[in-house]
Amino acid sequence: MVVIMNAAVIGLGVEGLNAVESLLNHGYTVYASDVNLEVELEAGEGLDVDRGFHDFGKIEDSDLVVLSPGLWNKPAFQQIKSENKLLSDVVTSHRSLFTIGVTGTNGKTTTTMMIASILENAGLNVLTGGNAGGGFKGYTEVILEAATHDYDVLLVEVCDMTLDFCNHNFDFDLVVVTNVGRDHLEVHHSLENYRKSLQKFVTGKKIVLNQDNKSLDALSETAGETHLFTKTPYKLNLFGDFNRENAAAASKAAEIMGISKETIEKTLKEFQVLPGRASVINLPHSQIVVGKTDNADAAAAVLNEVKFPVIILGTPRKGEMCRLDIFREASKTDCPIIALFPGLDDTRQEVQKVLEEEEYQGKVYNLTDVEDVVEFALQCSEEYSHVFIGGNGQRKIIEITQCLKEALAAK
Repeated sequence: MVVIMNAAVIGLGVEGLNAVESLLNHGYTVYASDVNLEVELEAGEGLDVDRGFHDFGKIEDSDLVVLSPGLWNKPAFQQIKSENKLLSDVVTSHRSLFTIGVTGTNGKTTTTMMIASILENAGLNVLTGGNAGGGFKGYTEVILEAATHDYDVLLVEVCDMTLDFCNHNFDFDLVVVTNVGRDHLEVHHSLENYRKSLQKFVTGKKIVLNQDNKSLDALSETAGETHLFTKTPYKLNLFGDFNRENAAAASKAAEIMGISKETIEKTLKEFQVLPGRASVINLPHSQIVVGKTDNADAAAAVLNEVKFPVIILGTPRKGEMCRLDIFREASKTDCPIIALFPGLDDTRQEVQKVLEEEEYQGKVYNLTDVEDVVEFALQCSEEYSHVFIGGNGQRKIIEITQCLKEALAAK
């Protein structure tokens, strides 16, 4: 393989920044640009950065281009997409691998890692990655990594906002759709639009769907082949029925690949909760459940499992209006206490207005930081049987989980 040393990255959101890091780590020199003047990326050895504009001359002079998913359908960049200079058109080793995509609103990362664990336990060499928002290193990393070692399977978590991008950059042999729910509606504008995007994405592909989620039925109309799952019968070390659905999706994908039921069952029974996902902390007389629920359907799935008298939630970014529905779901439970902490942004005032609109009758507490959340949760656990900590802000929720465990270990 001839290594192309000169790359351009257009758009420096989460995926773009990860792409820059991956390219530099793989020995490329990089030109990176974004119209946002506030992007936190400094030029350095092997890295040239423009803020506020894109230098199309430098982009044209590059040997390959990474176009960030958020710019994929912007008219200004269509010419670049047609020049066969995109990373996935130049570095193509990943296209020869059996490729599984996992997409949907909730459960993507857990399902992806369940599939990876099953396949690895079956003796396959699996390259796993994708959606940087899910905690992976981004799409650029898996494309570059596929060219460096021999893999049997490529497993890609596909964010619902990157469907068109991924459809071009990967050749999917199998797609798992976990569910469709209320998230990123500022991008999709409606659930119907999101479903139409999914229909386009799965056209002609072999797909795995939840047979109990009727909103997915229309995907079978465009798919080449449809396989269905419900809830796994296996005992899991995970909280919630939603994880039984994730496990069933992973089982079905593994079955399609010819993996034995014995390997699937053993793997799922041993599978441990991922950082930031719903985990249970058992206390002598109470239970704390903590994990990100960054959209209304994820919140509803957890809150329907147990009656939580205390619900502690991290707030969303400014402008993410659909994520305010998380707090409407919390209000519907009639819990006596809802506590708020700054999650992705400090939007506690906006959330307060939502709770007032919902005529929430309980007490609302404002917490300021991780230490405050941990202290409040432990205090509440002395009086109430169940406490939930979730909402937005995965990094903070992982930190909260760790601090809770350390606090309890110190007792």
